[in-house]
Amino acid sequence: MSAGLYLVTPPAFAPGPFAERLAEALAAAEIACVRLALEAGEAELRAAADALRPVCAARDVPLVIAAHVRLVGPLRLDGVHLPDGSPAAVRAARAALGAEAIVGASGGAARHRAMTAAEAGADYVSLHPVSAGALGDGAEAGPELFAWWAEMIETPCVAEGGLSPEIARALRATADFVAPRFSVWDAPEGPAAAVAAYAAALAPTAAAKA
Repeated sequence: MSAGLYLVTPPAFAPGPFAERLAEALAAAEIACVRLALEAGEAELRAAADALRPVCAARDVPLVIAAHVRLVGPLRLDGVHLPDGSPAAVRAARAALGAEAIVGASGGAARHRAMTAAEAGADYVSLHPVSAGALGDGAEAGPELFAWWAEMIETPCVAEGGLSPEIARALRATADFVAPRFSVWDAPEGPAAAVAAYAAALAPTAAAKA
C-alpha cells in the first residue's frame, strides 16, 4: 500500500490566480481529489468553483466542497467533505446527493467518531491532526491510529493537519491519502515543487515494490 495525494485549497484566495497555481500543482503529480475549502459567501464560492472546475476536469480529478452539501449540485461539483462527520450528517448528505457523489467526513483523532462516520457510509474519513496544534487544540492522530485503521477498517482514511513530506513518508503504509494544506500553497519553491516532494515521499520503496 502507498498513500495518494489529496489537495485542500486555502481558506482565502483569488479564483483566477489560484486556478493557475492549482494547475501547476496538478501537473506535478497524480492527485486523487481536490477540496474547495474557501471560507466565503455563495457568490465567491460559485466564482471559485467556476475557476477550479475546468482545471480539475482537465486532469480527471474530483472536486469536492467543504461543508456546503446544498451547493454540490448547483456548482456542478463531485461531492462534499463534511467537517461534521457525525453519522446523521453523513446519512443526510448521502440522501441529498445520491450514491454517485463523494461524501467524505472528518473523523478527528477519535476512533469511535471516525468509525461511526465510516459505518454511516462515508466514502473516506479524515483523521487529524497528525501534528498537535495544526488544526486546533486537542488530541493528535498519531501513527497508532492510522495503523489501527488500516488493520480494522475498510473505508479509506485521509491524513491531514500538520503534514510534511517526512511525516507523509512515515504514514504512506497506513494512510490511504495524505492531504497537505499550507505546506503546498505557502511553499517558497512553489506548489508544483511542493507537490512533487510529497509525491516522492509517498512513492513505494524498491523493497516494497519487490
